[in-house]
Amino acid sequence: MNFSKIKVFTLMLIAFTGASTLFAQDAKAKKLLDEVSAKVKTYDNMYIDFKYGLSNDAAGINQETRGDVTLDGDKYKLNLMGTTQMYDGKKLYTVIPEDEEITISTQDPGDDDAITPSKMLTFFNKGYTYKWDIEQNVNGRKIQYVKLTPMDSNSELKSALLGVDAQTKHIYRLIMTQNNGSKITITVNTFKTDKPLPANMFVFDESKYGDYYINRLD
Repeated sequence: MNFSKIKVFTLMLIAFTGASTLFAQDAKAKKLLDEVSAKVKTYDNMYIDFKYGLSNDAAGINQETRGDVTLDGDKYKLNLMGTTQMYDGKKLYTVIPEDEEITISTQDPGDDDAITPSKMLTFFNKGYTYKWDIEQNVNGRKIQYVKLTPMDSNSELKSALLGVDAQTKHIYRLIMTQNNGSKITITVNTFKTDKPLPANMFVFDESKYGDYYINRLD
């Protein structure tokens, strides 16, 4: 066997060994994500207080703020950056007090491309490949990361890192890297479940916004 054949054989062996390891890691990643999905399905509703970060070095952007979201099935109410978004299961209401404007539109909960608040804890179930990534210790908590890569080559998302609390199986952090260089980081500060919700939690009351301009796209 000459040197060139030995080199090719060695590369094939490395590739095969690497593929075997990757398969094992992917199996571990799938098991962890399945456990996250199963845990989320046990809750009637969820309240999440989180830190939101947006950065893009090339554009000189580095912003950080906090937000909160209440989720009940597909319904949600999100407060972020001075804007409130509420989805009642049929229509999406976006309220911008700074502009005194409200946009009413429809939203398809089955749209695979839209990572809505109601999907944030389960969006990874389809449309992504995944592999085992780094582990971090955060104040005594073991956070295991899984790297997600969109199968759609036209996706604006390049990749995402999903950090899961190994003990609770709750998502702790989501880091999304976009093709334009922007990075969005969502870190969970508070996670509460199955709390009593007001009957009108997801009901839009137009009478509260008498002076607002309403843009109807529904």
